[in-house]
Amino acid sequence: MSSNLFEDTDSILSEERIFPPTQEMVDNANITAYMKSKGFDEYEAFYKWSLENRYEYWDDMAKELHWFEPWQKTFEWTEKPFFKWFVGGKINIVYNCLDRHMETDVRHKVAFHWEGDGGETRSITYEQLYVETNRLAKGLQNLGIKKGDRVAIYMPAILEQIVAVLAVARLGAVHTVVFGGFAASALRDRIIDAEAKLVITADGNHRGGKLIKLKQISDEAVAETPTIEHVVVYNHQQLEVPMKEGRDIYWNDLLADVPADTVVPCEPMDSEDLLYILYTSGSTGKPKGVVHVQGGYAVGAYATTKFVFDIKDDDIYWCTADVGWVTGHSYIIYGPLMTGVTSVLFEGTPAYPNPDRWWSVAERFKVTILYTSPTGIRGLMRFGEEWPAKHDLSHLRLLGSVGEPINPEAWMWYRHNIGHDELPIMDTWWQTETGSILISPTIIQPLKPGSATRPLPTIEADVVDKNSKSVGLGKGGFLVIRHPWPSQMRTIYGDPARYLTYWETLPNVYFAGDAATIDKQGFIRVQGRVDDVIKVSGHRLGSMEIESSLVSHPAVAEVAAIGKPDELKGEHVKVFVILKNGFEPSDELAKELKLHVRTTVGALAVPEELEFTPSLPKTRSGKIMRRVIRAKELGEPVGDTSTLDG
Repeated sequence: MSSNLFEDTDSILSEERIFPPTQEMVDNANITAYMKSKGFDEYEAFYKWSLENRYEYWDDMAKELHWFEPWQKTFEWTEKPFFKWFVGGKINIVYNCLDRHMETDVRHKVAFHWEGDGGETRSITYEQLYVETNRLAKGLQNLGIKKGDRVAIYMPAILEQIVAVLAVARLGAVHTVVFGGFAASALRDRIIDAEAKLVITADGNHRGGKLIKLKQISDEAVAETPTIEHVVVYNHQQLEVPMKEGRDIYWNDLLADVPADTVVPCEPMDSEDLLYILYTSGSTGKPKGVVHVQGGYAVGAYATTKFVFDIKDDDIYWCTADVGWVTGHSYIIYGPLMTGVTSVLFEGTPAYPNPDRWWSVAERFKVTILYTSPTGIRGLMRFGEEWPAKHDLSHLRLLGSVGEPINPEAWMWYRHNIGHDELPIMDTWWQTETGSILISPTIIQPLKPGSATRPLPTIEADVVDKNSKSVGLGKGGFLVIRHPWPSQMRTIYGDPARYLTYWETLPNVYFAGDAATIDKQGFIRVQGRVDDVIKVSGHRLGSMEIESSLVSHPAVAEVAAIGKPDELKGEHVKVFVILKNGFEPSDELAKELKLHVRTTVGALAVPEELEFTPSLPKTRSGKIMRRVIRAKELGEPVGDTSTLDG
């Protein structure tokens, strides 16, 4: 990372609106019950206690899960930056997702309501999920899969994808989930890097009305992957697909002789044994294989699901992400299943066949908790308020945001149109590398639009300069974490040197790669990736703040801001603007938008160039790829684009 990135950033966005929780929310919150068990009535004192007693806190969280053997030591950090949590403990995360619920009434609850792209629906109870996971685990055993083997899962968002993930982890094998829709080259590269023995895929699926031929893409990838021994194919669309004799087998044929009462005991895993490898885009070169382990990851995903989303027995929870992203791993599969909640799994896209598809799904299943992305919200804002207004969303009690910083205008639209001007929004900050949420309000804390508010218990977050010194309130700097947490990645698969950069780029801290500020209330606002900071006349401006000022204009749906070289200023701002439905590009509107930036955040942020565009390059998880926009604009190499949508 370039050394000139490590300079203070300027905060130009002012946001002072505060939304306090109701007393009822505070009184009934999961985190309130835990605080009281430790003798605290007030979060600030409790948070301070958690920093001083982090191992007691994480011991308490871990004790709520099932362990085959208890741990001898909560934390060990002898060879920095490599560390261990729950040393000596034996666990299997799938036992905590399924088996332990078989002894309670949770076994009869719906684990997932599923809706397909075309509107078809299915539901599966915890007991049925347990049965199907055991059956597939036996089928995989029959193909020779055992502890430590790597299995690639390349499937659509269907119930069998959940079964596949759980069956692999049940055996102690390591899953690497690849988003169902990546090109063959992306699947191939991930299989080769992980040295996977088996691929689980489907014949195909529809997404946004478009047929994706998954088996065909898999065949193309596997033709260049020497480690693959078998390909298991689930017949989701009843398509005619070629099957290679001796290698390919249909899911139903694999399980034909496996009875419903089959039980494959969960493999007892050391707390530090691999659970999964998840590939995330690198700025250049091949994707990074982020490694997560069984014990610490289970504890982190469980605790954050319980406290951030305040899960109750009667909740219907919906995370709109895809299982192929870390959000899907932590907050579609593992976290929710460990808490025993009923979830929604959706195969389709937000605006197909109409821009109210999400709101239709939320109404149909009486969703109470909705966790989605700022990009999804902004994309639906452009169609107007009439679409969510068509639906009864009165069952909702809590909203969440994940993926990239949410600008205040989108936050307010979300609260007004989806949260009927009263629901709390959990604006969560975390990464593939962190495994679980690190910075987020809980339901008992005051909220500020566009701010992830405060670190969760034990998370020692700070905003620092290039020497890892705190910059103080109101100043921009670099978002860091000063002490490891259980769900943190352990390494980059096959490339530990790449992992070291997270701890060595800034001295003695975990550097997340984001710029941020801490305001006078102690609330953290993430300004965006350090790489996306724009340096204008000696001032460093976060792209998120420039974009937020434009999105607050009634004509604007989405924006991407980049810096371009400028002989006088160092860089000048160029913005790419997507307009809401009903607005047309014009020179007059461009002038009006520039004036809007000047009046809302000041002359420094006014874009010198403004280009109207119908779309922006995004990852399939919804993040705008500003580095790709910048590279194309400047005629530079684009780097790894395997996670781009389209």
